[in-house]
Amino acid sequence: MMKAIKIVGDSLVWEDYASSEELPANHVEIDVVWTAVNRADLSQRAGVYPPPPGASEILGLEVSGRIAAIGEAVTGFEVGDEVCALLTGGGYATKVVVPAAQVLPIPKGYSLQKAAALPEVFATAWLNLYQEADLRPGERVLLHAAGSGLGTTVIQIATAFGNPVFATAGDDDKLEVCRKLGATGTWNRKNGSFVDAVKSWGGVDMVLDPVGGGYIKDDQKVLSVDGRIVLIGLLGGRFSEVDLGLMLMKRHKLIGSTLRSRSVADKERVMQDLYRHVWPLLVAGQIEPVIDSAWPIEQVEDAMAHVEANKNTGKVLLQIGE
Repeated sequence: MMKAIKIVGDSLVWEDYASSEELPANHVEIDVVWTAVNRADLSQRAGVYPPPPGASEILGLEVSGRIAAIGEAVTGFEVGDEVCALLTGGGYATKVVVPAAQVLPIPKGYSLQKAAALPEVFATAWLNLYQEADLRPGERVLLHAAGSGLGTTVIQIATAFGNPVFATAGDDDKLEVCRKLGATGTWNRKNGSFVDAVKSWGGVDMVLDPVGGGYIKDDQKVLSVDGRIVLIGLLGGRFSEVDLGLMLMKRHKLIGSTLRSRSVADKERVMQDLYRHVWPLLVAGQIEPVIDSAWPIEQVEDAMAHVEANKNTGKVLLQIGE
């Protein structure tokens, strides 16, 4: 028996949850101390983003905590190790079982609270910048919704690896944070289209777009030859007008990308890249997660409302254990 958040009608209830799941040979069980709110959780709660087949129906795509049990085929971890993990679901609970390939030791010097802000956004950032878009040093990035947990991560990682960032958001205070994190161009979307500002900045080679909708056509207008748009969300709607002539003439690529439904092998590749290339930067203090706020799991409704209202700059965390 464990405790978990259950979706009961329009409410979220923290209550006992029967789990009879056996520990597969290549998995570990984690006693969860912290998890985090992601927009995917809001979408799943609303019924528009169901978990992939076979995944837990419990909300939560990342955790930090301590290893409680190890599958017989797992090496490199011991019971009691402090870790963080990328999940396909199940994070809003006192325990979670996850493939060991999706688990990493927390960076040296990090608390479990700080480490809980890492797995989902850092994996999403790396996947889309350096695997999907295959960014090369010096190539330039346009980032929308830049004040989010993902956005503040993308700015830091891209800048650290030599990719200048132009950030858009709907709040001047959020844009100030973006500039402090390394964005060299910014635009408040409430001031109209970003197109002229990005062109004056020099154009971009890649757009990371969680908005979709009407943004796609404007993304194309600022994209260089061989440019890539990586679509990771639909905050602006599912349908868009695309200039196919411009796409053809400039050899643009429009790439749809999600992380959650990928195979364990795909996720392992992302996590190992993070461990090799990004973990040393975290340990050295060159980059770090931006944490907006932390809430007890019993206040998950308030934490989700905070994210849904776009009040957060950076990650919103939920405490489950000690």
